[in-house]
Formats: sequence, C-alpha cells, structure tokens
Amino acid sequence: MSKSWSNAAKVLLVLLTLLAPAADAHHVLGRPSYSLNEDSNTPPSMQVETRIGKYFVTYMVFPAFPRAGEPGRVNLYATRVDDGTPLDVPVTFLVRDDSWFSDREEVLGTQQIDDGVYRQAFQFSENGDYIITARFEADGEPYLIDFPLRIGETGSLRPAIVVAVGLVVFLGVINVAKRRQLTRDKIRESRQERHEP
Repeated sequence: MSKSWSNAAKVLLVLLTLLAPAADAHHVLGRPSYSLNEDSNTPPSMQVETRIGKYFVTYMVFPAFPRAGEPGRVNLYATRVDDGTPLDVPVTFLVRDDSWFSDREEVLGTQQIDDGVYRQAFQFSENGDYIITARFEADGEPYLIDFPLRIGETGSLRPAIVVAVGLVVFLGVINVAKRRQLTRDKIRESRQERHEP
C-alpha cells in the first residue's frame, strides 16, 4: 500500500512541476519592452516569408509584444518571383477572431505602397488571437494572405490539458490502490472462512 502511495506522490510531484508558470522575458535588446512602441527598432513579433502565386511575400508585425490598447502595425512586402518588381496595387487589410465560429471580418484599412512596403496600423481593445488578411488583385488574379496575430497574454489550453491528464493519472493510481486493497480483503476473508471450524 505504501509503495503505491509513494508512486502516486511521485506522479503528483511531476504534474506540479509541469504546472509551474514559465518565466517570460520582458526585455528586448536590453531595454524594457513596455517602453517600446510600434516605431521602435525592435524585432517583429512575427516575420513570415512565403511564395504565393507569382509573388514572394514577407510580412512582419510590430511591436515585438503587441498588447491591447496599444498601437501596432503590420508591414507587408511583395515582389514578383520572376523579376523582383515590387507589387504596386492597393492592399486591403482585414481582421477577424481566430476561432472556429468567427465569420465576422472587419476592414482595418486599404494601403498604397510606400517605399516598397505596405504599412497597416492596428489597435485592439481586447487580448486574444486574431487572423489578419491582406487582400489584393494582381494580373487579374485575387490574392489572400492570412496570418495569425496574438494580442497580449491569452489563456493557453496547455495548463488545462496538463491538469486533466494529471487528474486522470491520479485517479487511476487511486483506483489501482483501491482494487489491490479490495483483493487483499477478499483473500483475507476467504482464508478466515477456511480456518473457521
């Protein structure tokens, strides 16, 4: 019985270790991130380079840690694959919640190219996960570029999953210990019945 409880204690200790909060950095390039805005020379929170149709596309999100109530921006670069000519048509930026049931899309704005880049400002009132879409038409073909954007700290499913798995394991250990106890009790009872006159 004590061995099964010792195993249960070990499992519980491992689960508690997994649930401990992670230490997140709050400085970028030696400066506190809370003093930076979208015009600071900080690295973007995300930078993605991809090829879509006839274009190489790069997009970046600034600042490095976008938060609700604070301004940010998206930079979009697009050049032709064949000759490197920059895209020079209006690009419309849209946003929607990143959830299964969200179909409402809002227009952030339509931008013209400025020194080889499309810049779209944003400011969200709530933390959450969003999808930003850059939409344009070139050579008679429509292009849609979706990319995720996290604003602020949002709840993660990881701790909930760890707690659920830990609870299942803990209940399983208790169940095994109880079954062993019941088996021992039955064996003890059957021995007592055999020894009674």
